[in-house]
Amino acid sequence: MPLNYSKWDQLELSDDSDIEGHPNVDKISLIKWKQRDIHEKREMRKHKIQTLKAQIACNQVLLPRITEIEKTLKNPPSSITAPAYFSSLVEKLRTNPSRDCPPGNDPTKLEHTYDGMLLSLLTMVSEKSKEKLKEGHVSGEDIAQKLAKELAAEMGVHVKQLSETIDRDQKELEQEQQEQKKHITMDDLHDGFESKYVPPIPAPEPIAPVKTEKKKEKTTEKTTTIEVLNPKAGGSSSSAPVQEEASDDEDDNDLPELTPSLEAFSKIAVGDYDKSFEFIQKHRDVYVPGASDALLVAAFTAQGDGKTKYARQCVHQSLLIQYCEKLGRDGVGLFFKKMVGGDKRALKVFVDDFENTYQHIANRVKISKEEQNQAREQIQLVPENPSQTISFNVPDGPPPENLVLEGPGTEGMDIEEVRRALQFRWDVFESFSPEMKEALKSGGLEGVNKVLGEMEVPEAEALVNSLDLAGILNFAEGGIRDETGN
Repeated sequence: MPLNYSKWDQLELSDDSDIEGHPNVDKISLIKWKQRDIHEKREMRKHKIQTLKAQIACNQVLLPRITEIEKTLKNPPSSITAPAYFSSLVEKLRTNPSRDCPPGNDPTKLEHTYDGMLLSLLTMVSEKSKEKLKEGHVSGEDIAQKLAKELAAEMGVHVKQLSETIDRDQKELEQEQQEQKKHITMDDLHDGFESKYVPPIPAPEPIAPVKTEKKKEKTTEKTTTIEVLNPKAGGSSSSAPVQEEASDDEDDNDLPELTPSLEAFSKIAVGDYDKSFEFIQKHRDVYVPGASDALLVAAFTAQGDGKTKYARQCVHQSLLIQYCEKLGRDGVGLFFKKMVGGDKRALKVFVDDFENTYQHIANRVKISKEEQNQAREQIQLVPENPSQTISFNVPDGPPPENLVLEGPGTEGMDIEEVRRALQFRWDVFESFSPEMKEALKSGGLEGVNKVLGEMEVPEAEALVNSLDLAGILNFAEGGIRDETGN
């Protein structure tokens, strides 16, 4: 069933959609007000996100420092008391502060630096602790111990408050970023393509087919067809699938190959539209002619190697590119706006197409393997003429210690030569696989040929040669018959 893209023709391309008229206000004014409101909210969200990021980064620098101060106040070193440690730290921050500060702050102003912020906090902790001492009317030797406890307790309060602030800001930042992703703007469509390249970077080259030498086979191969384009993603009207055929009349096969960027793109998880959109923005060379075909070829290869998960990822990423291409000039933004925004109808169309395409490739790989197995050269034992029979003289075991030669024709035979021949036959038989041993013991030619048919030609040829050398393979009755088992 061909895809119908007409339902996406009315996508919001500007900020003047969904403007309801008013009898007392002209539509142009309404559109301008709506546009201004949208732009103001967008800028406010951007500013809030940047502010939250800056707050989190700054607080994450300060939190470990005040946590360490709290621990030292609770368990000061034996050489110094907690109040003395606190006083020395305040004096150091006041007289010799570091100019290290958050990005964008003025390092010449003490209050803009990390040390200045910490000094302000310690000053506040000191004042509050001393106020509590006055309220408690502590005097004499208890003052130092009480002050140490108050300083540690007050620092603990700020450690907890700062940790909670970081967690709260982190959650709020995630919410704002999720909300921002729901509204893909024209800035997003060009980000990483034209506007951010100074000087402009030339457009990447298309994915060029790689010529590979055709493997020479000993037998004629059937024609293998690899469907490299999704037949359902061809637009609103049906179209025949584009195929690349590897036939015996061609000298080589031209198949597109993954570039390093495409390989990284192919490893993005199925359904992770945010990451795919971000990757396309940052890597122009994955959105070029031939990229979707290269991904489908990689999917075909991976499926043939049994890498099902990776094959599905390649198919998924190939379809992402195809859909974007079919949606026109702004296809990347339009497609991912629907996917990231969770449009149920668009998601269902794409997911169904993805599952059908993957299943089609999986079926083609299965059929291709079956055809290759049928066309593969095999070694089979066949009598030269109908009157001839093939039998197998299978040894029952090694020659006995007391070997006796009896019967006509045994006169003059060297018993040791016979022993060596029988031992050689047994050693050859023992070197065979369990399947071949069972087939030989059954005595049936069909069973032996079945095992030979499953082996590679060189291996099968070597096995037949061993059968003949050991005297296990007989094309006619005669010679020495092994009856040591009897």
